[in-house]
Amino acid sequence: MKIVVVDDEPLARQRLLRLLQRLRPEAQCFEADNGLEALALVRAEQPQIVLLDIRMPEMDGVEVAGHLLDEPAAPAVIFCTAYDEYALAALQHHAIAYLLKPVREKELEGALKAAVRVNRAQLDSLGVAGAGREEVVSAGHRGIETLPVADVRCFLAEDKYVRACAPSGDILLSESLKELELEFEARFLRVHRNALVARAHIARLMRSDDGWVVELDDVSPRPQVSRRHLSEIKAALTG
Repeated sequence: MKIVVVDDEPLARQRLLRLLQRLRPEAQCFEADNGLEALALVRAEQPQIVLLDIRMPEMDGVEVAGHLLDEPAAPAVIFCTAYDEYALAALQHHAIAYLLKPVREKELEGALKAAVRVNRAQLDSLGVAGAGREEVVSAGHRGIETLPVADVRCFLAEDKYVRACAPSGDILLSESLKELELEFEARFLRVHRNALVARAHIARLMRSDDGWVVELDDVSPRPQVSRRHLSEIKAALTG
């Protein structure tokens, strides 16, 4: 995920960047201090989300949001401002959220989740629901890593992250398992509250000491199957 923070006040930018580091530590974050710089950055980096101040020199945030609507891959916009009189303009420009400074962590978290849901809805409107991206991306201490979705055998929820497992290796993702399930519902099957498995790479369903598990092609993890999902995976295998 790429996120652009736009604010002409350095302290406000740094506060938002610190919050994003806690809430989305794997995201790539960029910053701009005016509207013109923000537009150039969005066109160069193609972020999914823009956190946008309103009162800025050269071009204010409302005008920036208007230009963003014309972009081929328009990012979700979250306004972060000290003024409440622009809420109507924010709605007219299809903003996901309108947060008043100082932005609170809980409110920002809710806005980020809403932005992800909107991106999924945009996929639905294009007729590609369940298909999703061709690659998943991780941005961590090892740098930017990508993994073709076709190679992923399973997504496993672990603490604050989701591990994408493939024969070539694993990467950590910042998306939730639920978000991945919604995006890749045609390719992956929920087998447990902590696991999605690739339909095309299910080798067999087998019993273990702890119940049922799924064996997948060419990887060692064997995700556990919960009782509520057992009939679904049996149907997928017989299908």
